[in-house]
Amino acid sequence: MRAPPATAWLVLRVLLFSTHEILTSNRWLMHPLLFSPLYRRYLWGGRRFATALGRTLPPGDDFAESWELVDREADQSVVAAGALKGSTLGQLVQSHGRDLLGRHSPQKAFPLLFKFLDANRDLSVQVHPDDARAATLGAPDLGKTEAWYIVDAIPGSRIYAGLREGIDHRSFAEAVRAGECEASLHSFEAKPGDCIFIPAGTVHAIGAGLLVAEIQQSSDVTYRLHDWNRTGSDGKPRPLHIEAGIDAVTKQGPVEPTRSVPTHDLLADPVRRLVTSDYFTFDHVRPTSTWTVGGDDRCHFLTAIDGSVSFDPEWRLPQLVRGQSVLLPASIGQQPLHPMPGSRPVQLLHVCMP
Repeated sequence: MRAPPATAWLVLRVLLFSTHEILTSNRWLMHPLLFSPLYRRYLWGGRRFATALGRTLPPGDDFAESWELVDREADQSVVAAGALKGSTLGQLVQSHGRDLLGRHSPQKAFPLLFKFLDANRDLSVQVHPDDARAATLGAPDLGKTEAWYIVDAIPGSRIYAGLREGIDHRSFAEAVRAGECEASLHSFEAKPGDCIFIPAGTVHAIGAGLLVAEIQQSSDVTYRLHDWNRTGSDGKPRPLHIEAGIDAVTKQGPVEPTRSVPTHDLLADPVRRLVTSDYFTFDHVRPTSTWTVGGDDRCHFLTAIDGSVSFDPEWRLPQLVRGQSVLLPASIGQQPLHPMPGSRPVQLLHVCMP
């Protein structure tokens, strides 16, 4: 038998190498990641994930949180559609980190957490430490900086954020120890479209009647300072963390909302920057035509709070509708999102790492 010519061997080697690259590369697997929500049920929850976001919920009126993006040891977002269906976010961070996170890789875990909160009752007055103070206090996590976007609000609902003018750390500490800190808190009536940036070290509480979208560092370190003198499901007051919480308060003065009101031509630029921080950027987007996002070597997270958009047909994925979220991996490049004809005007929340 005659040996194949050298050019044939070269072609064969190229084909074998290309096949190996396809089979071992993470890039070809990546696609827009739609996750199944994780629900948390607490006494202060309600049913607005169904009534305001169009979700189908089991019976019950205590659905308090819906985690849309999470990578923690005990809680994992699971891909709901596409080639990676069934994979957890944590698995993808470990096995596909460069393609998922781009220039922000490597990471031990996805560094951000996104959730919806349905506050049917007032949440406790609390504070999260910053990274350095969390380490000093022996906390198991990093600190937590977060931001809220008010999706829906019953008239008169309030946000508590920061301290009133003239309240210093010492007087606030005395009020907390006396169980009388309400008068020290800065508050305002919240309206849909408000965004409130809560840096670590800021005293805060979400009032009853609010549906909130929250982006935060992926941390669970919370010090409860006041719980409105109520009892838990066991009939006993919930534990407070007075001294650790007082020590974690590093921000004084009031926090005011940023209001997402269109002030420019949406056709020219549909993006309104709400928050820029060391941990994330947070935008409100109102695309009136195809809007392209990505292609900058980082992942992009989007939540639809009104209307619906479609992905390019190549992905064979369902539309992103009100109340649903998607994570766009860094490696898939620029992605056009197409507002669906006949849908309500599209509103998206957009999160990136800086």
